Amino acid sequence: MEVVTGALPSVITKLGELLVGEYKLQKGVKREIRFLQAELESMKGALEKVSNTPADQLDIQDKIWARDLRELSYDIEDNIDTFMVRVKGNEQTKLQGMKKFIDRSVGLFRKARIRHGIVAEIKDIKIRVEEVAKRHDRYKINSDVAKPIKIDPRLFTQYTEVRELVGVDEARDELIKTLEEQNEASMHQHGKIVSIVGFGGLGKTTLANVVYEKIKAQFDCCAFVSVSQTPDMKKLFKGLLNDLGKNTNKELLDEERFIRVLREFLQEKRYFVVIDDLWDIPVWKMIRCALPDNAVGYTIITTTRKSDVAELAGIVYKLRPLSLNNSRKLLYRRIFGSKNKEKSEEEEEEEKCPDEQLAEVSDKILNKCAGVPLAIITMASLLSCKARNKMEWYEVYNSIGTGLKNNLDVENMRKILSFSYYELPCHLRTCLLYLSMFPEDYVIYKDYLISMWVAEGFIQHENSGRSLFELGESYFNELINRSMIQPLYDFDDSIHGCRIHDMVLDLIRKLSSEENFVVVLNDIDDTSPSNKIRRLSLQNGKESHVMAQATRCLQHARSVIIFPSVVAQVPAPGSYRVLRVLELSGCDLSQTNSLKGLGNLYHLRYLGLGWTDTSQVPEEIGNLQFLQTLDVSGNNTSSLPLSVVKLRNLMCLRIDISTRVSTGIGKLTCLEQLSWLHIDGCTANIIEELGQLTELRKLCIQLDEWNDKMLECLGKLEKIEDLKITGNPSRQRSIGGLDSWVAPLHLRDLRTRRSCWFSTLPAWVNPSLLLDLIRLDISVRKLHQVDLEILGRLPALRSLRLEVDNKNLGVLRAFVVGAGSFPCLVFCYLRRFLWPMVFQHGAMPRLRDIRFVSYYVMRANEVACSGGGLNLGLGNLPSLQSVRAYLFSEGASKEEAVESRHSLDVTRRQDVPRGLYSSPLSPSSQRFYGHIFFR
Repeated sequence: MEVVTGALPSVITKLGELLVGEYKLQKGVKREIRFLQAELESMKGALEKVSNTPADQLDIQDKIWARDLRELSYDIEDNIDTFMVRVKGNEQTKLQGMKKFIDRSVGLFRKARIRHGIVAEIKDIKIRVEEVAKRHDRYKINSDVAKPIKIDPRLFTQYTEVRELVGVDEARDELIKTLEEQNEASMHQHGKIVSIVGFGGLGKTTLANVVYEKIKAQFDCCAFVSVSQTPDMKKLFKGLLNDLGKNTNKELLDEERFIRVLREFLQEKRYFVVIDDLWDIPVWKMIRCALPDNAVGYTIITTTRKSDVAELAGIVYKLRPLSLNNSRKLLYRRIFGSKNKEKSEEEEEEEKCPDEQLAEVSDKILNKCAGVPLAIITMASLLSCKARNKMEWYEVYNSIGTGLKNNLDVENMRKILSFSYYELPCHLRTCLLYLSMFPEDYVIYKDYLISMWVAEGFIQHENSGRSLFELGESYFNELINRSMIQPLYDFDDSIHGCRIHDMVLDLIRKLSSEENFVVVLNDIDDTSPSNKIRRLSLQNGKESHVMAQATRCLQHARSVIIFPSVVAQVPAPGSYRVLRVLELSGCDLSQTNSLKGLGNLYHLRYLGLGWTDTSQVPEEIGNLQFLQTLDVSGNNTSSLPLSVVKLRNLMCLRIDISTRVSTGIGKLTCLEQLSWLHIDGCTANIIEELGQLTELRKLCIQLDEWNDKMLECLGKLEKIEDLKITGNPSRQRSIGGLDSWVAPLHLRDLRTRRSCWFSTLPAWVNPSLLLDLIRLDISVRKLHQVDLEILGRLPALRSLRLEVDNKNLGVLRAFVVGAGSFPCLVFCYLRRFLWPMVFQHGAMPRLRDIRFVSYYVMRANEVACSGGGLNLGLGNLPSLQSVRAYLFSEGASKEEAVESRHSLDVTRRQDVPRGLYSSPLSPSSQRFYGHIFFR
């Protein structure tokens, strides 16, 4: 049974806020509040101590005490928040004359009654706290609790990567052999279906992916899709079509038409499909209908935890645990590092522990892990920062418990995972448990998740000077570092979101359910929820008595997340008395009254209405004085109501470029994120107000034309980390519009290429100062070799889009990318450069994708006569996977251009689908794709 600190951290903070002058409480009440603060601080410490102890080691009375205290903390916070809302009331309303006098008189009387009410509430809270304290004294908490075990935060390598290095080759080759043998044994059939079966965490998906990467080049088309326990079949079929390379208007298709399109497309193609994480026989049958038997041939691999599903799907391949020797390799490499020595199969020998005194205890730990890669990695994380002596390692071994020797099941994996979980600080545990709100395989976007954490009060201010969102980002990164969540990367390797491993989700759902932290309603779990639902996640569209009961018991709900399939069952907002988070993104609200009574959600901090077909935001949204995040993007809403400027606590506002905002936006001085904002001649006065939003960290705007006010505004935004400015495509770009702007040193992302030209490379582009710059997308009219070298020394740059105008300015010199330049760059797009650009050995070691739109200064026939001599040095780029080059060659006829292109398309290798250049490609480029065009 999980124990977290409930709302105690935020309650203690809010009690402190009640002591300030604006609430004007009597001295006696303030004494009571100070007593409560001290008492709850002590209880919080005791609760944190209890929460560090695994549930099966806690006394039952300790569990009851902790549960009561946590529930009490929620009730206290609800009462305090209600008081704060009622006291502030309509203070923002500005009245004149007699109305103002009458309103002030009535308001003073009303506030006196409210303050009298809080006196009674505080006394009642004190009685309840004292009762819990007495219970604490009667049932002493066991002080002999397990000590927290630290996880090495330097371990970034994820499960899949490590699994590929240890033991996967044998399973991969065996599975491929199984596929080949099946084909020979069934000559009358042209298809091959194998199902990998095993429990969660054993490596089914990893094995399927390794085989997929190994043999997919043998097929006309291929796809890798994940199903999960509650699949969205339309989304799954869309994913299949997208991976297979079939372009269609998928938005108009129902499931039956999806199946028809897939069957027709695959009928004459040799295809390869992996269906990952299959749970139900009916789902498999529907998927199988879309994958036809044909005369050309096909291969299908499925992965599942269920034997009956595997047996129905095809030939069963039972994935075995790692051998003891491979388990040792995995454990030792995670802790001690890998040996830089490769051995052939003949030279393979027993793996030895680098520290002999730890060999025996290591084997004992590995025996309990029973060859489960995820369990081994978890234990390695626990051991990596322990002192390397037997006593400390045996302490970890003894903490694991029993039950992992013979029969492996989900409960055993929970025990292994729980030790990493219980090592987390309390605030990270709470944040992790919140992820149980999301379905399996769900893409959880980082910014949205952190905003929800902030709204729930999981993130508290500290003295570091960082904002709540920045603290939340550090929480998110820490969960990744501790291997509790799986990061999702953009094209430039920056992290934009996460997924949760199935076994981690299984663990946190169990813990959340036992302690009424989260109630999840889906087709799998349909148990009756508690009378006090604190957080509700609606994930299925089936109506039931459980669903009806849940939607009637939301008076205490703090978070409600509705997924699109259940939008018809969304209860009216009026039933959410103390709601903090309401997420409806993706739900079609055009035919519902789901926003009726929205203005009564006085405690709301987060409102997600993105892509909901909401044509108009209610005017009453101005009542939500605590609102921190408002997302109405993807709806083409024409304008925001005037009342939005009353949201003085708003930190994040997401709208469409087409959405107009009224004057007064400068009053939203807490804003940290604003996107997208369109500024034209009619709204130019907003620029001055933007300069008042000095807390902005992220700003995305579209400008019809540049003016000096915009430059002055940007100069005031000293906290900007992410700035995107785009221009109106029909207008000419400004020249020198940002020349006098100086970017802040903490800038991470700058994109202005389509809005203006820098005359030269700005002086503030200094490698010794811009240490955090990850993305740069700019246009520079005149660029010199030395400027390119400066850009190449930016230490963190991972994505570069650079446009120049050298040719029009008469600068006809090509560029050389020197050794050691651009050490972190993974994506590069160079526009209007003079060709050729030469890459020296040691340049751009991580570059995967490069694109050119360039002028070639020689005639195309001269290229052909030189034997295709464009030796650009692409072979010096060891990580290169994709090249796209569009060359504008002056003075060449159409026939000469075609001939030149053929002269360059001479490389033909088995692992290169299409050759590009006569210059050699790097031998390590196993996946390569590219085009070259002459005009």
